[in-house]
Amino acid sequence: MIDARPGFLRFTAAGAAASRWFAGEAGGHRWQRVPPTEKKGRVHSSTVTVVVLEPATATALEIRPEDLEEDFCRGSGKGGQHRNKTSTAVHLRHKPSGHHVRVDGGRSQSINRETALELLRARLAAERREAERAERCAARKAQAGSGMRGDKIRTIQVQGDTVVDHRRGTRTTYRRFARGHLEDLDPGRA
Repeated sequence: MIDARPGFLRFTAAGAAASRWFAGEAGGHRWQRVPPTEKKGRVHSSTVTVVVLEPATATALEIRPEDLEEDFCRGSGKGGQHRNKTSTAVHLRHKPSGHHVRVDGGRSQSINRETALELLRARLAAERREAERAERCAARKAQAGSGMRGDKIRTIQVQGDTVVDHRRGTRTTYRRFARGHLEDLDPGRA
């Protein structure tokens, strides 16, 4: 799948060998070419930063009963004699995270308990999503680098028909590179 936006391209590769083939592509690439609109034949250089990440996966959130601490008390506010004499309000605390929720909106203790559990689950899921997002952003930033000249891992010269991998000191022709022969640059991938 390819998603192209100005200044951004997202490419998704699938298959058994996809991670093996693209793992070494992360970093800065220099693309040198003479654009078709260039009248004087000058070579233009572009910087492309490549980031290789595994797709984000949704994991089910499981709350174990032994991780919960619950208290029941009387609710406050309107409701009359039933509300003042029965303990329908629920206070739930998740021991590992320290999150706590109090629900006293309904007349039924079981309904309030279910509502409190759903609310707690939503808060824990949001916290997990934010932690995963921060981790992916850090991985992306580490792979992309600064985009400066010193970060380059590969130079592609279209007019010179040359592709140089600076990490390994290997070369291939642009024609073979454009056809997907990456094994020329890294014989260990073949």
